Amino acid sequence: MKLFNMKWMLALAFPFLAASCYEEVDPAIPHVDAPALVSTTPENGSTQVRPGDITISVTYDKNVFFATSKTDQLQFTGGTLLSADVTGSSNTLTVQVDVTGRDTQCTLTIPEGVVTGPNDMPAPAVTLQFSTIGLAESPVDATAIPAAAKLYDYLLENFESRTLSATMADVAWNTDNAEKVYQWTGKYPAINGFDYVHLNSSPTDWIDYNDITPVTEWWQRGGIVTIMWHWNVPTADPATATGEVAYDFYAENNAFDAANALTEGTWENTVYEADMAEVTGYLKLLQDAGIPVLWRPFHEAAGGWFWWGKDAASFKALWIDMFNRFQAAGLHNLIWVWTSETGDDDWYPGDQYVDIIGRDLYGNPAADCAAQYATLAASYGHKMVALSECGYGESTGSTVGTLSEQWAAGARWSWVMPWYDNDGAANLHSDAEWWQDAMSQTFVVSLEDLPSFE
Repeated sequence: MKLFNMKWMLALAFPFLAASCYEEVDPAIPHVDAPALVSTTPENGSTQVRPGDITISVTYDKNVFFATSKTDQLQFTGGTLLSADVTGSSNTLTVQVDVTGRDTQCTLTIPEGVVTGPNDMPAPAVTLQFSTIGLAESPVDATAIPAAAKLYDYLLENFESRTLSATMADVAWNTDNAEKVYQWTGKYPAINGFDYVHLNSSPTDWIDYNDITPVTEWWQRGGIVTIMWHWNVPTADPATATGEVAYDFYAENNAFDAANALTEGTWENTVYEADMAEVTGYLKLLQDAGIPVLWRPFHEAAGGWFWWGKDAASFKALWIDMFNRFQAAGLHNLIWVWTSETGDDDWYPGDQYVDIIGRDLYGNPAADCAAQYATLAASYGHKMVALSECGYGESTGSTVGTLSEQWAAGARWSWVMPWYDNDGAANLHSDAEWWQDAMSQTFVVSLEDLPSFE
C-alpha cells in the first residue's frame, strides 16, 4: 500500500518539476519593437533618377530579415523588379529594378510583414515613389548662342524618331566626302565632321585653321558642323629634342603624361596651355561667324589608346578644365559630345558638362549596334546618344551594319557618321551601297531636310 502511494505521488509531482525546470532554462524573450523605416534611396518623391538598372535601398532602424522566396510579394510598377535581398547582418533591404523609360512614374510597395526584425517582428508596409528623368531640355551651357540652342532643340525634337546623316572630312578640313556622298545618292549628309588634328602645324603648314572657309561654306549651305580633336602633342619634352620635334596622339608613342597637363611647371602643362589658347582662338572664329559646333574632344578616352586616356581621374580633370576655360573665354557656341566606350561610367565627366553621348563602332553588325545603343540609352537615358564614328572593322572584316538594319534592330542614334576612306583603301568604311541604303530611308535626315538655325 505504501509503495502504491509513493508511485502516485511521484507521478503527480513530475509536471510541476518539469514546469519549474523549463522556466529556468528558457526565460521569457524580451520585447523588441518592429523595425521602423529610416530612409530610402532614391528618396520618396525623387524626380531625378536615371533610367536603366536602378538600385533601391530601404533602410530600417535595426537589422532586418527577408526571405528571397518572398520577392514576388513585392510590388513594382513602371519597370521590372529583378531581385531583392538583405545581405548578411544588415539593416538595409536592397531591391534591383530595371526601368527603361524616361519620365516614368515608379512605385515600390513592400507589404507589412514581408520584412521582419528581431523576434520575427513584422516591419510596417513601405511605399516608395519616384520618377525617372526625361531628356535634358537645354544645353549644359546656359548662355549658348541662339543658333546653338536652336540646333540642340532640333536634335531633341527628332531624337529617336529620325537619324541625321553625317560624314567625316577627308583628312581634316574640307567637305570632300560629303561631295562623294552627293555623287552616290543625290543628297548631302546633314552633318560634316572636321578635325583639329593638325593644330601643331597650323597655320604655317598645309592647313590653316584660321581659314574657316570650308566650315562657313558648309554652314551657309544649311549643313550642321561637328568638330573633334585628335590632339597631337610632343612625344617628349621639346626642350630636350636634338632635332625636329615629333608629335603623336597615341599613348604608346608618347611620353606626354595627362596627369601633368594641369600641373604648373611641367613641360606637359606648357604644351597644354599653348594648344588650349590656340584652339580657343579658332573656335572663337566660328562663334563670331554664328556657327554652332557639335564639339567632341578627348574621344574614346576609356579605350586607353590616346594620351588623354591614362585614367578616369586625369581625363575628367582635363574635360572639366576645358569646359570651364571655354566658358571663361566666352565660348558659347558648343554642344558638348562625350564619347563612351560602353561600360565606362567612371570616365563620365558629369551631367553638367555633357550634352550628348557618342559611341564609335567599327565593323559591328546591326544587332550589336542596337545592343550598344540600348546600353547607353539605359545608362544615360537623360542624354541623346549618337553613333559619332563608324566604319570598317579589322576584327570582323566588314563595315558597320547599314542604317536600315540598325534601325530595324532598334538603334535610334541621333546621328550616324562613317569615317572617311583613304584613296585606294582596300576596305571602305562606307561605300556607295551603304550610303544609298541610308539616304533611301524615310527616317534619315539629309542636309536638304534641315531647317535654318540662324
